[in-house]
Amino acid sequence: MSGAHLDTHRLRQFMAVAEHLNITRAAEQLQLTQQAVSSTIKSLERDLRVPLLSRKGRSIELTPAGKVLRDGGLPILDAAEALVRATRAAAAREGDHLIIAHTPAISSDEVFDISEPIRRAFPQASLTARQCFPDELVPAIRAGTATVGLRRGATTPRDVAAAVVAYTVLNIAVSATHPLAEKKMVTMHDLAGESLILWGPPGESFYADFLMAVCRRAGFEPKNVVNHIQGTAPTTAVIGNDHFAFVTAEPGRYHHGQCVVIPIQDPPMAPVQALWLRHTMPPLLHPLLEGDLHLGEGRKLRPDAPRQTVT
Repeated sequence: MSGAHLDTHRLRQFMAVAEHLNITRAAEQLQLTQQAVSSTIKSLERDLRVPLLSRKGRSIELTPAGKVLRDGGLPILDAAEALVRATRAAAAREGDHLIIAHTPAISSDEVFDISEPIRRAFPQASLTARQCFPDELVPAIRAGTATVGLRRGATTPRDVAAAVVAYTVLNIAVSATHPLAEKKMVTMHDLAGESLILWGPPGESFYADFLMAVCRRAGFEPKNVVNHIQGTAPTTAVIGNDHFAFVTAEPGRYHHGQCVVIPIQDPPMAPVQALWLRHTMPPLLHPLLEGDLHLGEGRKLRPDAPRQTVT
């Protein structure tokens, strides 16, 4: 295989074919002729000296080699496009700029705390934080509209690199009229029988599954309901109802006294996972991934928590 190489132009055409398993639809997506795409695939197979597609009648399937190339191809294309963006930014003499996309489960206050090592290491750098929904996070990173994403998670993503960078303390939020609102501190046992409000259905959201597991580890199966208002501060979820929510906001009263946040004795900790493009490592990310976070009260990096990294 000496001398074999991957041309990104050919790889992009192969990825379209691998996505559609149809030469015609891939050609339409790429705005090329079917003959041109077929020729490219044959050239790629010849260069790599392996079959990538198998044809059974009118259908197309990926060979084992084709599946390997498909799974590894997307990060390579993303990294190549990121390199182009970085090269152009350097030519334009643009300053260091980090765009942090975060899901609603992570507050803007937490983003500020988590980014403290970056701000300390690069005091002149420009940082922009913007909220997006979980299914928008990876597309934003791949498109270059976000440099890094922050979410509640610890699962292995398919198309991006990931590392758990912090664990934050969970408190509970309840309406000011809730029976628990007068307590200065609650235990997990106090929550048994109460209704937990979530931001996604269990089984479809890592964070929802995580919060359900927190209750199960405490010895009870919580009743649950999905919040019908999305994108606002998590503390708003309990206003006007008798549910409770796990939040990372510090204890106190919020929203003109309509919500009360109460600490939990021996509180559970929720992971914060950073996502970024594979095969890339923007310099501004180094302090976040390699340094020790010193976060404010209520938002702490657990000292014994390993930094789980998936590349």
